[in-house]
Amino acid sequence: MLEKRLRLIGQDHIAKLLEEDAPFISRQEIEKDLGQTDMSLVNELIKGNYLYHEPDMENVAPAEIIPASFAESDEARSYRKHGEELLKKGRVAVLIVAGGQGSRLGIEAPKGVVEVSPVRSKSLFQIHAEKILALSRRYSRPVPLFIMTSRENDDHTRRYFKDHSFFGLNPEDVFFFTQGMLPSVAQDGKLIISRQGGLFMNPDGHGGTLAALRRNGCLETLESRGIEEIFFFQVDNPLVFVCDPLFIGLHSLRGAQMSSKVVRKRDFGEKVGIIAKVEGKARVIEYSDMSDDMRYAVDDRNEILYWGGNAAIHMIRRDFIESLTGADRRLPFHRAHKTISTVDSKGNPAEIKGVKFETFIFDALPLAENTITMEVIREHEFAPVKNRTGEDSLESSKIMQSNLHKSWLKHLGIEVGSENLVEICPLFAMEKDDLAAHIEHLPIKIVKDTYIG
Repeated sequence: MLEKRLRLIGQDHIAKLLEEDAPFISRQEIEKDLGQTDMSLVNELIKGNYLYHEPDMENVAPAEIIPASFAESDEARSYRKHGEELLKKGRVAVLIVAGGQGSRLGIEAPKGVVEVSPVRSKSLFQIHAEKILALSRRYSRPVPLFIMTSRENDDHTRRYFKDHSFFGLNPEDVFFFTQGMLPSVAQDGKLIISRQGGLFMNPDGHGGTLAALRRNGCLETLESRGIEEIFFFQVDNPLVFVCDPLFIGLHSLRGAQMSSKVVRKRDFGEKVGIIAKVEGKARVIEYSDMSDDMRYAVDDRNEILYWGGNAAIHMIRRDFIESLTGADRRLPFHRAHKTISTVDSKGNPAEIKGVKFETFIFDALPLAENTITMEVIREHEFAPVKNRTGEDSLESSKIMQSNLHKSWLKHLGIEVGSENLVEICPLFAMEKDDLAAHIEHLPIKIVKDTYIG
């Protein structure tokens, strides 16, 4: 009986409402939410166990970062070749975190369906899928795609791919799995009723990707397909260099369990987490957790000392994920204090102070025995779409995509009008050097918005 179960876990207030047949609470929703909740974990979190603890920031130093210039060196060739070999052997999969909604961008739909390309207005999902299809063709081997959705957008995301014929990918190589959810709690540890009649649930953070891979059977799928490495990124970055062979090769040959790409911060005030070395381990320090002394520290050239902005692009070994999601190990949970929309005991709308728990993928970094941090040029690989206008916006991302493709054309001596937008389909060219093979199909001069594909 549901009421008995609720009383056993200390949630008498909800059991009482069900017994009274309160019209603003749904037995079905409460049962569904409890069925998705590990209450033993929630109780431990309420007690203060499994929580993130700030490291000793007295022992912090800049991270060891491979500079972007390394990509042009002779030494880089062997790493790039090794990365290509892993792709040819089918040892690499792609994982896209896509649980968010596009509300801040003006649509009530999964963020991945937001149209972001500068000329054809392709969606984020289409751009990423075309890059993966191009990789599969180049290396004559399918690159499996895993997409983490949320309870809110899973059905819509699956339909979107089906309605668009998976953008040319084989449906058997595309795997959807849902992010975990956890209930928020009031300051006294009580579960909170949502205005929809169930429990107030929240996603368990992008760190929940790892546990969700295990819970949904994806780790077994990866192992059965011989996948050793996972290329991880968030859906909102259309410029991501998917399965960059150099990054894969560096990560693999140097024996890293988890590796990261960073971009150079624009300025001291850019609100981005940075990768630093804390107590001898690579760690992401969020902007809000940086002291002013650290945020404004400079090196001997009077430049930003902690400049390695986290691009949320990682390589992660499959067996490392397995070790982090077993019975004895887990990522730490962060407590976030939030104002939560709920109802009072009479069913009237109310706002209360509550706590939500979430994990962050980058908290796996200090748990790795070895990790690589590699700088990439922001204009080439990082144009996240987080706002409608301004920095890191739909507007700025379109311009950055166009500018990158224009630079590829200019490299071949093609004149491009400064006011014109350019978009190059990944199936035509994945990177600058691919264009040379198509020179006879390219215009000598571009004087209007142009799509090349």
